[in-house]
Amino acid sequence: MAYLLDANVFIQAKNLHYGFDFCPAFWDWLLAENRAGGVFSIEKVGDELRSGADELAGWAATQGAKFFLTPDAAMLPSLGTVSAWVNGQGYEAAAVNTFLQVADYFLIAHALAHSHTVVTHEVAAESVRTVKIPNACIGLGIKCVTPFEMLRIERARFVLAAKEV
Repeated sequence: MAYLLDANVFIQAKNLHYGFDFCPAFWDWLLAENRAGGVFSIEKVGDELRSGADELAGWAATQGAKFFLTPDAAMLPSLGTVSAWVNGQGYEAAAVNTFLQVADYFLIAHALAHSHTVVTHEVAAESVRTVKIPNACIGLGIKCVTPFEMLRIERARFVLAAKEV
């Protein structure tokens, strides 16, 4: 199973749980899993992360298309499917327009096209003012998990080395 990570996974990891300064193992794990073909994100998420002026932007800048996947021909039908779904759900026009212009739209289309699991901190919400990733995943039959669920499913371990005495 391959995972596609939303921008908020990286941002919250850096800001809260897995700062580069005290938990480099998380970032190493992401890269190792990427090399093994299990963890990715998309180009538009990479663009969002690189637009910052912080350590995360620098990290994202060192990752290429093998981590931040570019759109491909397989996505074209999925883009239409996702667009049709969001337009048929009763969301306000502004919510639909915003959704179709941001990375979430492409993330979901990529997951749909390639049968990936979406990873996000977002939670489903009954609102017509914003399109949440989990709502779209539920509606389109795409598996969606939190980063913590992904780490548990994949049995990630961030274990300290024994200290020398």
